[in-house]
Amino acid sequence: MTNAACHRWLLISLVSIIATPIDCEVSRAQTPEGTDLSIELVDPRVLRVCADPRNLPFSNDKGEGFEDKLAELFAEKLHKKLDYTYFPQVTGFVRMTLAAHRCDVIMGLPQGDDLAQGTNPYYRTAYALVAKQGSGLDEVATLADGRLKGKRIGIVAGTPPATNMAAAGLMTSAKPYPLMIDTRVDSSAAAMIKDLMSGEIDAGVLWGPTAGYYAKQVSPPLHVTPLIKETSGSRLVYRIGMGVRPADQNWKRMLNRLIQENQPAINKILLDFGVPLLDDNDRPITAEMTTKQP
Repeated sequence: MTNAACHRWLLISLVSIIATPIDCEVSRAQTPEGTDLSIELVDPRVLRVCADPRNLPFSNDKGEGFEDKLAELFAEKLHKKLDYTYFPQVTGFVRMTLAAHRCDVIMGLPQGDDLAQGTNPYYRTAYALVAKQGSGLDEVATLADGRLKGKRIGIVAGTPPATNMAAAGLMTSAKPYPLMIDTRVDSSAAAMIKDLMSGEIDAGVLWGPTAGYYAKQVSPPLHVTPLIKETSGSRLVYRIGMGVRPADQNWKRMLNRLIQENQPAINKILLDFGVPLLDDNDRPITAEMTTKQP
């Protein structure tokens, strides 16, 4: 499983390729910063975002996800209108959106994914263990912890931590949740949290942003522990940037600059959604740090 495994559309088998960029008739235009984007972008006056219409906490067609909020922030900073091209984030997402020039940026792309050109990362996070406060499992920081033996752990089938769970001997009693679902009517993460609250499972393993978001939706909130102490098996910590077309070098540089200049505001949006942020030394980034430059 590649780095792409940490986002739902990147969790499934990545068989799509970026199509050859098509020629487009565009008007010459200059951005406020003086960087010419008229060749790279169909309409330099508009921030055109590729997004999933039903994929909270990342995005939805009501603009309620944290990637939507980041897009709003960037549109404001760029003095651009904001527009979306919606497509389910499954196999073919990049080919049908970014590569087809229907939009110009994917707001979340794992570093190292080769379906699009990545910007500098704007956050770092990990898969996480979700458990009830005071359950004893809220102190577990690795899937190799003996306290998980014999427990029923929820896991989305085919995701990287499933490999680590198998190595730790946890799959026999695990409860799998489907990777490929119709998001119009179903959510594996929501189902896992419901089972955790009812006692059907003892803990669950989810991608960090999803874990943090759903853990805040219940009362009392669930405990989220990033799995940063794994010493074997699949890597569970990832850096996330944005995705652009390989030829869009000026656009990439502009996004890199926006990320650097607005990192505290970006962190605040992510933390508000419960995303467990990590610095390069695996230390948690807290709300108190959002006013400080990295």
